[in-house]
Amino acid sequence: MTRSLRQSMAWIHSWLGLLAGWILFAMFLTGTASYFRPEITRWMQPELPMNRTAAADAAQNAVTSLSRDGIHDQQWFIQLPNDRDGVTHVYATPKPDAEAEAAKPGKRRKRADEQVLDPATGAPIHARETRGGEHFYRFHFQLQLPHPWGRWLAGVCAMFMLGAIISGVVTHKRIFADFFTLRWNKGQRSWLDAHNVSAVLALPYHAVITYTGLMTLVLMYLPYPIAINYKQPLDFGREAYGLASDAVASERNAPLVPIAPLVRDAEARLGMPAARLVVQQPGDAAATVAITGSAGARLNARTGTVVYSGATGALLQPPSGSGAALSTVGVMLGLHLANFAAPTLRWVLFLLGLTGAAMVGTGLLLWTAARRKPGAVPFFGLRLVERLNVATIAGLPLGMGAYLLANRVVPAAAEGRAATEVATMFYVWGGAAVLQLLRPAKQAWAILFAAGAAVFAAIPVANALTTSRGLLASWRAGDGLFMGFDLAMLGVAALLGIAAWRAARRQAVRAPRRTQGVVHV
Repeated sequence: MTRSLRQSMAWIHSWLGLLAGWILFAMFLTGTASYFRPEITRWMQPELPMNRTAAADAAQNAVTSLSRDGIHDQQWFIQLPNDRDGVTHVYATPKPDAEAEAAKPGKRRKRADEQVLDPATGAPIHARETRGGEHFYRFHFQLQLPHPWGRWLAGVCAMFMLGAIISGVVTHKRIFADFFTLRWNKGQRSWLDAHNVSAVLALPYHAVITYTGLMTLVLMYLPYPIAINYKQPLDFGREAYGLASDAVASERNAPLVPIAPLVRDAEARLGMPAARLVVQQPGDAAATVAITGSAGARLNARTGTVVYSGATGALLQPPSGSGAALSTVGVMLGLHLANFAAPTLRWVLFLLGLTGAAMVGTGLLLWTAARRKPGAVPFFGLRLVERLNVATIAGLPLGMGAYLLANRVVPAAAEGRAATEVATMFYVWGGAAVLQLLRPAKQAWAILFAAGAAVFAAIPVANALTTSRGLLASWRAGDGLFMGFDLAMLGVAALLGIAAWRAARRQAVRAPRRTQGVVHV
């Protein structure tokens, strides 16, 4: 009975991992990079300064800047600076055009482009256009597919991953021994050991990150409880998370009260720094100012919101408490995003995330190694899986490196450069996936890994040639972020170089063996 159960679990584990493996590998790799999302964005916008301005002062300066040319907007969204993002991000939603709405009723108004402001002065900062680390973060759960199909596909793959983890645990006979067993150069045995070590080493992390990933989008997967109990989904958000109701303009002009005192009062009531402001109907007697706290070092990523009257400064809505269920959801979201993590813990989580990518990758390689018979012609499925493995495991890092390199190669003032950077990643990845078909799979591994190593090694060089924040200059200036980023790129290049050398060496070792066998016969 026990043996039958293990066999069944092994079958489930193998096929769940294979069917979702390539997408899971991409989700793990880009999701792991997202632990440093603000830092990647800062590196990709070297023009931005790193200021240390209090949230209240930054909010006041942003509102003053937005009010400078008169108030013609319906809403302002202001993202305040913090320790990892030193600038203020704002965007405005213009007031509705009555004639345009009458001509095309129901058409959604387009918000203005996001502006980046100096938090110390409120002056606009002109930096190169880029999606920065946000691209990796969005890709890891949207997969560059239209809403909601990418999120649905990511959710299905996450469920496959959860099933593969559970079935893998049941399949294992000796989890503790697998933790210490890693034999090199033993073919299929080595891939199995590598798969087991990477899985067992970080098993709690893999289970938590997969389950919390599913929970972050659970309202999209199971929308019916909200649809049945609320007329509008936003009503649930207002009740559960204390979101401000939409303010209706009174058509009576009234100046905004000073924002800085409101921010300080909100921080005292919330017990945490302010993260963002939403100002509705600015300049109107019915204006509201909603201030939301920053999770910062808190495990619970859901924070409260305080709402004030924008015309009088009166408190309209104190921060609402959250029950056990909402606190649990907030903690799950916090565990997945890890915004609470200090730099050291963030690096630990980053390494654990890489073990997840390694676990999925070695599992895919093990599938082919277990089915390849010496002297037999590989069947179509085996060749297909092998080529998809090369395209994903060796091709995706190459594409990610090309995305970062494009940030330094594409002219800073080029129009549409953010889209160009993103397109570069997919063109390079797709091109590598197609071109590797021209060479035998064993050579294709070495070629793509070597190309990835060259691209990542070129990133610090391009950074030094195109900006004033190269490795040596950053070292002299004591800029840890830019220096650490360049060193990280060189580290990735070294790892990919070793992988290319190992793949080429394995090919070279096997070739003489085959030649020797032919001569002997």
